[in-house]
Amino acid sequence: MAEKSFGLLLKTAADEGKEKHVPIIECPSTAAAGEPFAISVTVGKEVAHPNTAEHHIKWIQVFAHEEGKNPVHLMTFDAGPGHGEPKITFSVKLERPSVLYALSYCNIHGVWENSTEVKVS
Repeated sequence: MAEKSFGLLLKTAADEGKEKHVPIIECPSTAAAGEPFAISVTVGKEVAHPNTAEHHIKWIQVFAHEEGKNPVHLMTFDAGPGHGEPKITFSVKLERPSVLYALSYCNIHGVWENSTEVKVS
């Protein structure tokens, strides 16, 4: 029997179709503790995702993970099938260095992930 872990189902930039499915995170690599900064997440940055009722990005989720703690859910963007572009920009405050994780769900190609580190001083 196959190992049971949702992580095994996540697709990354190493998988086929990455250019229109991987959530691309854009934010500063460093931030001041407690000061707001912007995070943008786009799916289909290199090649536009079709975003039709038949083939669309349903949602994007973003989490922050400080070492030694549980991940914190920062944001969910939920788009109706074929309505809206899979891009979101929002502000957050971090107190400690964190890894940001973005997940996106394509109704045909599954769940995709990406991450980036933000140093906090």
